[in-house]
This record gives sequence, structure tokens and C-alpha cells, in this order.
Amino acid sequence: MDPVMFLFVLLQRLIQYPPPVGDGLDEETHWRMEARAKYLEWEMLRLEQKVEQLSQKKMQHLQLLAVAVLLALVLVLWIIGWKSSPRRKENEEENHGANEEEVGNVAGNEDDSDGNDVVNEAAFAENNDNDVENVVQEDNNFDDHVGQDIMERIQWPAQDLQRGCGWVTDLMDNYTFYFAHVLLDSFYPVLHRAIGVGSAFEGWSPREQDVVYRVLIPMTPPRGHSFHLELDSARQRHVRNFRVRVQLECTCTGQQLGENMLCFLHNPEEELRSNQEPSLLDTLCTDSYLDVQKTARWFRQLVKAIWPAFPQSHNWHLTLLPSARSCQFNVTTNGEESFRIEMLFGVRRGDSAVFVSSQPREAYTLSTIWRESYAVAEAEFFKYIARQAPPDSLHLKCLQFFSCLVQGLSFSTYTMKTIVMHLLSAMPASSWRRGHLRERLTDIRDSLHICLQQKFLEHFIVGNRTFPQDINLPPDVKMGRTYNLFRHLAQRPAAHTQAMQDYRLLHKRFKRIALGEDN
Repeated sequence: MDPVMFLFVLLQRLIQYPPPVGDGLDEETHWRMEARAKYLEWEMLRLEQKVEQLSQKKMQHLQLLAVAVLLALVLVLWIIGWKSSPRRKENEEENHGANEEEVGNVAGNEDDSDGNDVVNEAAFAENNDNDVENVVQEDNNFDDHVGQDIMERIQWPAQDLQRGCGWVTDLMDNYTFYFAHVLLDSFYPVLHRAIGVGSAFEGWSPREQDVVYRVLIPMTPPRGHSFHLELDSARQRHVRNFRVRVQLECTCTGQQLGENMLCFLHNPEEELRSNQEPSLLDTLCTDSYLDVQKTARWFRQLVKAIWPAFPQSHNWHLTLLPSARSCQFNVTTNGEESFRIEMLFGVRRGDSAVFVSSQPREAYTLSTIWRESYAVAEAEFFKYIARQAPPDSLHLKCLQFFSCLVQGLSFSTYTMKTIVMHLLSAMPASSWRRGHLRERLTDIRDSLHICLQQKFLEHFIVGNRTFPQDINLPPDVKMGRTYNLFRHLAQRPAAHTQAMQDYRLLHKRFKRIALGEDN
């Protein structure tokens, strides 16, 4: 048996018939087993795709081999029959003693006959190859037609996300330029170029009518200060919390070299108050820790104060929106076009794509708590996929479809995004073309169903040892213990019952739109 086929069959049996276990397993072991089963399920999907590709190639080779064997068998039988026939023996006796010229002519005729057989065999094999190629091409055309029908049944948002992201990026670049000039001699955090994160910058959006262009602005400490990230172990659950401790650093050496700055550590307070702006500890901190809400208010003041200097301010109107942990605002023109922008801010963990960010994940979060954010790493992952995917890849369309399909249900768009990221990591990029659209949509639906049944959905970044090496993650994030996004379903039976009811509604919507079925 082919090794790949054997591995596929073995994997399928492991998934369909898992080995029995005792009821006394602890919860952690149970989660690991469920996670392993889910991983095997996705691995089976990837191997199934590979087996299909190998089977197509192997079928062509087997067909050619069968034709060659058949022709060889016919030729051998013909030779054996000719040698044993009485007619041949009579001809040999009659032609005994013929001259060399006649023998040469007979040999030449036999060579011509063998040559004709070889030509006929090659022509037959070539025709067979053409027939196989025609069948494959017809199948591809059929799959493309099915994919096109699905594309036409789905009402895609008309929002031009690429244009919107370009406009917002230009606006943020203007802000970065003015931030640098306004804050040059101050002791507020140094603000760097904004990084586009979230659905819009990843190329999809859950809802057209309220697209949010979200950016994260990295902050580094000003002169005479340093940032130290401290893990907040007192309130640890599944997502890690940090505090950003601000510490003063000695700058006496720079002062001796003539720099226009007094050392906060070794100069009298009266001299500092009279000749220098206050330190960051006295402006945006609470008990030596950087305060998220104070920083958000400071951001709002900056955005509002700098806006009149922009060329966009002549034709666009700025409206600040209430937000305690970020800076949100709308930019509109004559009531016809509008962009909603959210500016988050955070501190990068080393040189990685992971930040501690101002974005909250709970209804109430302490103002000195900064959550570990993987938004930049996820955005980089979608860029990584885009570099590998063919030009007609529909993975973003699949994500867009399900983000709209779950509206009004208990499934978040981040849930669907996590499932799609897992499938993108497990399947080859070529399997997301239009001809595979129906299969990929079905894979996403079935993956959601499996995760709901197991009450387990593994986080895509934390503990993912197969994450692309091109995207830098802190060692404790990449090698750490992952967590379950569906933990609440395992803890609250009522929530799981509601989720399964919502899945049945999603399944009906899916059949009506993606499959064109009424029921």
C-alpha cells in the first residue's frame, strides 16, 4: 500500500474510532486529548488533499503502464504464435539456402514492422494522455462553475477596503510626522508609525456599514525613562495581563556633554520644576505604572489639536468618539463618505510582533493593566499567506462570508477568523482557488461543528509551534501553553446548548446560500 494512503487511512481510523479512556482523567488531560483529536482532523483534511493530488498523478502513470503492458503482452503472444505455426516451418524449409541479400531484406522488413508497432504504441499513449487531461480539465471547469454560482449567490460588501486602508495610512503618517515635532522636547512617550491591524487591514470586514480601521501605535520611553513589562500574576486567566512600570534613568553624562536636559535623579526638584517639563511619572502614570486611561485622554488631546494642520481638514470633518482605553473618531466629508478610525497604543515585547496593548477584553479592566495583544502577529500572518497564495485565492472571501453568516448568533467573528487561520495553516495555498470554494466553505462549517461538539477551540498564536518562522514571537508565547477559546462552553452548559442551537441556524443559512438549497 502507498505510504501516504496508509497514513491517511490510519489517521482516519484514529479520528473515527478513538481509543477508549477512563472517566477519571483530569480536565487538562481531557483538553489535550480533544486538541489532539482536532489537530488530527485538520491533518486528515490536509492529507486528503495531498492524496487526491497523488492519486490523479498515479492514475495517469498506471494508465500508461497498463497500455504498455498490454501491448507488450500482445506482441509476445504474436511472436510465440508465429514461431510455432506450421506455415512458418514450411516457409523455413522452402527458403532454406537462400542468399544473404534475401536474408537481409527479411530482417529489414521485420525491423520496419517493429518500428511501426512502437509508433502505434506511442500514438496510443499520447491519445490516452490527452483523454486524461481533457477529463481533468472538464472537472476543473465544473468546479469553477460551481464556485462562480456560489460567488453570485453571496451578496458581498461593496466597501473598498484597500482604498480605505490607503487613505487611513496616509492620515496616520501625517499624525506620526506631527507627533515627532510636537513631542520633540517633551517627556511623553515617543510615538512611532502606526501599524494597521484588525479585519479591515487584513482584507475583510464583518459588516460593511460600520467598518472600523484600527491601527496600533507603538510607544517607546522618552529620554531619561525606561519601560519594564511586569506580568500581572494576580489576575491571570487565559490571556496574560501586564503592567508597564516606568523607571527614571540617570542622564548626568548627557548633561555634562551639553545636552539641554537635567537629570531627574540627581538634580534638585525645585530646579527641575523651574527649568524642565515634568517627567512621565508625573503626567501619565499611576503609582509608577503607565496608566491606559490617562494615555487615552492625552491621545485625544493630541489628535484634536493637530487636526487643523492637516490638508485633509479643509474637506473633512473630525468627530471624536467616547472611549476610555483608545482614541476613536470619525472623519466625514459632506455626509457622503465616512471613515471610522480607532487608534490603539502599546509597548512592543522586545523585537517581536507581540505587544502589550490598550485594547480591553473584559467589561472592566484596571487602568494600569495592559493586555497582551496578538493583533500585529495575526495581520502579519495574513500578509504571509497572501505572499504564498495564488492571485485568485478566495480565503478572505471565505472569512468574509462566515463573518456575515454569524451575525445575530453567539459566534464572534474572531471565532471564525481563528478557524480560518487554522485551516490556512493546515492546507496548501493552492486549495483555496475558486474551484475549491464549496469544499473550503464546507470545511469551515464542519470545523466549527467539531469545535462546538468538543467545546474546544485552540488559540491560533499562543503555543503554536508551527507558526511561520518569518514572524517573530516571544519564546514564552510560541512555546507556552495554549488556551481554549471555547472554555465558557465547557463551564456553562446553558451556553453550550445555545451555541448548538445557533449552529443549527447557521447550518440552514449555509445550505440556503452556499449550496442553493431551500431546507
